[in-house]
Amino acid sequence: MNLMLFDQFMSPQILGIPLFALALLTPSIMFPTQNSRWLTNRFSTLQLWTINLFTKHLMLPINKTGHKWSIILTSLMTLLLMINLLGLLPYTFTPTTQLSMNMGLALPMWMATIFTGFRNQLTTSLGHLLPEGTPTPLTPILIMIETISLFIRPLALGVRLTANLTAGHLLIQLLSTSVLTLLKTTMTLSILTTMILLLLTILELAVAMIQAYVFVLLLSLYLQENI
Repeated sequence: MNLMLFDQFMSPQILGIPLFALALLTPSIMFPTQNSRWLTNRFSTLQLWTINLFTKHLMLPINKTGHKWSIILTSLMTLLLMINLLGLLPYTFTPTTQLSMNMGLALPMWMATIFTGFRNQLTTSLGHLLPEGTPTPLTPILIMIETISLFIRPLALGVRLTANLTAGHLLIQLLSTSVLTLLKTTMTLSILTTMILLLLTILELAVAMIQAYVFVLLLSLYLQENI
């Protein structure tokens, strides 16, 4: 039973070849490319409006020098959003349920924000390790605590995304199995469980979008501290 539940988090393979790269490239196919027409279709217009609105909202609290990160953060948000949503479809695979991938996204981006702060404002970046007005006897302890919290940030980013998506997928798997089991015994409980499953699926759609937004939003906050 445990193997059946966690089989959905294993990378699919064909003839022993993992399809992890194909799962990552699939979201790019969902977006239309620009063409030479003067008037685009409604889907392209809605896509452009949504991306511009998100980029404006994301870059609003960041200084002008950090606006060069807008393309990176918006692209990362789009990638995570499409992967999370496509992973909810039947017979699909969600790469963001793998901690290795999430850490591969979180660690380099976090290090880039840290190196940006050290290059542009070394004193201010190091000043975040010691809050203003700290008593002198507590200075070494607070520096150690702030340093540990600084290095935990990329781990928290990766674990948060992995845990939320994994928990949601497991709940959907458990409830769908319960529906098939109860269908043979009592119809009333089966219908009730199906309604709960539909509500959970709607919740997972919201979680997939929110977690992608939170991942990028936290990165923008880390960038704001070092700009």
